[in-house]
Amino acid sequence: MTPRIFTTAAFPSSVVTLQSKYDFEATVFRLKTALAAHGVTLFADIDQSAAAAKAGASLRPTRLFLFGNPKAGTPVMEANPHAALELPLRAVVWEDPASGVWVDYQDVTTALELDYKVDANLIAPLKQMPALLSGALA
Repeated sequence: MTPRIFTTAAFPSSVVTLQSKYDFEATVFRLKTALAAHGVTLFADIDQSAAAAKAGASLRPTRLFLFGNPKAGTPVMEANPHAALELPLRAVVWEDPASGVWVDYQDVTTALELDYKVDANLIAPLKQMPALLSGALA
């Protein structure tokens, strides 16, 4: 479920990397549609490549999503206010011309449980997110 890409770039073990079989714009559309269909709020859609262009730099097509469901996230933040540093959830869609379109998702569930000591029952709804993202790319 968590295929890794062929790259020399480092990333933490909490990053779930999924390859999309769709082009960049279709992947963005599918992810936004899947989030909305599952009652997940898209708080921000940041076009990082457009921001780079405004700064006179270039960056591969890259979009960062901040998203979540307050019904799932609020109890976590109530249990430990510091957990708000991990929420909302984040995913980035990016394109590598050589190998396609990728979605990286920061899975914070282990950190919430081990580092923030949030009860596993409160984290359970967040553990469904990798499957939702993966389903959007199928």
